Amino acid sequence: MNLSRKSIVVAVVLALVLGFSACTTPKKETTEGEEKAPPSLAQKKSENTSLPEREDSANLSQNAPLPQDSAAQKALATQDDVNVAASASTGQARVGRLAAVASIAPSAPAPLKWNTESYTGLKENTFINAINDPLSTFAIDVDTASYANIRRFITQNTLPPVDAIRLEEMVNYFTYNYPQPPADAPLAIYTEAGPSPFHIGYSLVKIGIQAKELAAEKLPPSNLVFLVDVSGSMQSPDKLPLLQKAMKMLTEQLGAKDRIAIVTYAGSSGILLEPTRADQKEKILNAIESLRAGGSTNGAGGIVSAYELAEKVYIPEGNNRVILASDGDFNVGTTSKGELEKLIAGKRDSGIYLTVLGFGTGNYHDDTMEVLADKGNGNYAYIDSLLEAKKVLVKEMGATLFTVASDVKIQVEFNPTQVGAYRLIGYENRALADEDFHNDKKDAGEIGAGHTVTALYEIIPAGHKDVPKVSTLKYQKTAASSKAEDAELLTVKLRYKNPGETHGHEISQTVREAGKPMQAMSDDFRFAAAVAGYGMLLEHSEYLGEFTWNECIRMIQNAKGKDANGYRAELLRLVELSDLLAHGK
Repeated sequence: MNLSRKSIVVAVVLALVLGFSACTTPKKETTEGEEKAPPSLAQKKSENTSLPEREDSANLSQNAPLPQDSAAQKALATQDDVNVAASASTGQARVGRLAAVASIAPSAPAPLKWNTESYTGLKENTFINAINDPLSTFAIDVDTASYANIRRFITQNTLPPVDAIRLEEMVNYFTYNYPQPPADAPLAIYTEAGPSPFHIGYSLVKIGIQAKELAAEKLPPSNLVFLVDVSGSMQSPDKLPLLQKAMKMLTEQLGAKDRIAIVTYAGSSGILLEPTRADQKEKILNAIESLRAGGSTNGAGGIVSAYELAEKVYIPEGNNRVILASDGDFNVGTTSKGELEKLIAGKRDSGIYLTVLGFGTGNYHDDTMEVLADKGNGNYAYIDSLLEAKKVLVKEMGATLFTVASDVKIQVEFNPTQVGAYRLIGYENRALADEDFHNDKKDAGEIGAGHTVTALYEIIPAGHKDVPKVSTLKYQKTAASSKAEDAELLTVKLRYKNPGETHGHEISQTVREAGKPMQAMSDDFRFAAAVAGYGMLLEHSEYLGEFTWNECIRMIQNAKGKDANGYRAELLRLVELSDLLAHGK
């Protein structure tokens, strides 16, 4: 090529690059015609729900805008690989590269300018003197989102923000080997008491709940309404495309007695698929495939539409459920958590349950998604991969979608002759007033078919020097107890309602003193303790005591048990990586 031809080509390339850069300069997002400025770093640090300070700098740098011409450069570099192969047959690599600037690069999603992930900060449960307050009451929790979200951070070589850690969701991500309940009961209680791995001389009590399993042929018919966020924030591969794959997997599990509908919401809501028999799979799959993201997020409008559609085709004694899939970034219409909470809570008595599936990074609003599931008689999972989608919607479909017990709550009464103080590990946002236990109008947790729920209490023995000191109550008199009662640590009471009922049922179990060494405890006991310890290490708990990263790894190694699906082995790898990240290795 002569000099003049080279000059012409160079000039064309420069003109196209500069023109593309001007066209693709990121625009500020607007709401109702007003520009929104990005929050300052000082503002982010002042908000309780923002990422903690240690994460700010990393996340801001990771999500900083690229130079104006970088998108064009990336497009050219990407197209190089494509056109090298094409040049062998066409000899047009240079022409293809020039065309790529205008045709391919503009379609790439703009990078996030800042990290807007939000979480609800929780104050860690403390030790409570058993003489002054012998009752502990809380609603059960079957959510698993926190563990999957933490895994997302760790696999990206980043420690999670402390506010993203909910210990009970980490422990309950895993199933435990509890026996099935009696044939005439939906639930059963199983307890175990042993030494605490956190403090020498303390005890640890594990309370397990097992829900009855339902064979596939005995599952009630399903009326499922997918409520799908198709706003612009759902464009990335880990959001809507992953959701579509998850929806397809669930569709394949359903049959002719089941119904599927799809409601979409962005700036406004609309019905993409009217209630359709699940055996009409081609029609359903085509509707799923047609989902496209774009626009702002009017979540409230979509919620109203989804519940109205579910009510329209309500199946008596069936599984009527709205499945909300979103990143939680509601930015138009009713957007506050309080208002959304009221909207969902108002639908609680409709007989329609709620499953919340969270997706994405960068702008993920965990605080919003969790409260919606909590107030909507629902469960909450975070989908970070296709494997997680399979776990939640295929392997554990019964536990995810089919409720066998509603408003489930636990009340533990501690024996002050044995227990000086106690601490519930996790469940900070599930606490109930003691009088709420017998109030069947009080909302609590829901348990699905085959689900296991596990709670842990750390106990300081009566007379121990570490029992927190409290003022002696003048008018309180400790009732005399029998010798048999003196050996009891505590009594667990479980209250629940069968779906559709208004009156609660109650079962209980007594736990005797803990005298076994740690090596004599079950794999489930040691594993659950290790999972809780892992979460406490991540959140720098003041109640870790002597527990270390090495001890956590050792306990998991020795307590994996059968681990048919490899979830416990995966946890071991996460803990090992977390240990390296925590120590800057």
